Amino acid sequence: MSETKSMAEGAKRGMTGTNRAILIAAFVLLAAAIGFAIWRDSASTGADPVAPGATAPSDQLAALEARTQSEPNSAEAWTALGAARFDLSDFAGAAAAYEKATALSPESAGLWSALGEARVMGSDSDPMPAAALAAFDKAIALDARDPRARYFLAVKKDIGGDHQGAINDWFALLADTPQGAPWEADLRRTIEQVGAIHKIDVTSRLARTQARPLTAEEMPVAARGIPGPSRADMEAASQLPKGQQDQMIQGMVDGLEAKLKANPADVDRWIMLMRSRMTLGETAKAAQALKDGIAANPGAAGRLKAQAQLLGVPGA
Repeated sequence: MSETKSMAEGAKRGMTGTNRAILIAAFVLLAAAIGFAIWRDSASTGADPVAPGATAPSDQLAALEARTQSEPNSAEAWTALGAARFDLSDFAGAAAAYEKATALSPESAGLWSALGEARVMGSDSDPMPAAALAAFDKAIALDARDPRARYFLAVKKDIGGDHQGAINDWFALLADTPQGAPWEADLRRTIEQVGAIHKIDVTSRLARTQARPLTAEEMPVAARGIPGPSRADMEAASQLPKGQQDQMIQGMVDGLEAKLKANPADVDRWIMLMRSRMTLGETAKAAQALKDGIAANPGAAGRLKAQAQLLGVPGA
């Protein structure tokens, strides 16, 4: 399973302590341009990588767990906890949190595929537990384009001996993958590795799908020429008490929404709002922002959907 787990790592989502600090710093520095997710993963920004110990994971996890106690009926709270536990390799704990989230938000394909991934990663013996497969099947029933579920269902084929079928499914996923999606490189690597293991030539097919540089229009809005916040900026933001952090973040998002009410034709801000909602783990609100943005700008529907896919917005 080692060649299949790289995709799983690339598909992680959630409001970790580091993400919270970056979000605050990005808002402060860039005046509501929420570009940290791309900055974090991009080598072209020149910013130092985030140190894993920049915030205290135990404190952040305790805060997320406390939130689920105070908001037991919030799918967003359970989703954030699930993502945080996944980041800490507590896959059983992540699965338990995602089970709560799917019970509260059963129509979210992304939550079901996240649950399936956690169940796969938490299995010591079975590379594709029946419970994980059931979660992936549920995700596909809700959204046939869900990339994580499609990826792991192809893994099932590979495990079952249908290596060519798995590779074909991965190529189909690659064809539907938005330019620059965070899982694109890992998906290519998986195809290459499985092909090599089973002596299936994938070189020419991969060559025909070589990634090209993003155009300015395709690049996520908040990533265009924006420098990332420094480690010092993020550490300073992380020193704020959690209540102040939450208040600051909510104020930033409220301000962004107020600007959109005043000017709903600002497509870039709709993309920024989707990004902020996804970072906060508010997937349902991110999906609503996509719908509202398209309703206000039907001519930009294609662009909004493409950007939403890059962000992993459910239903995009």
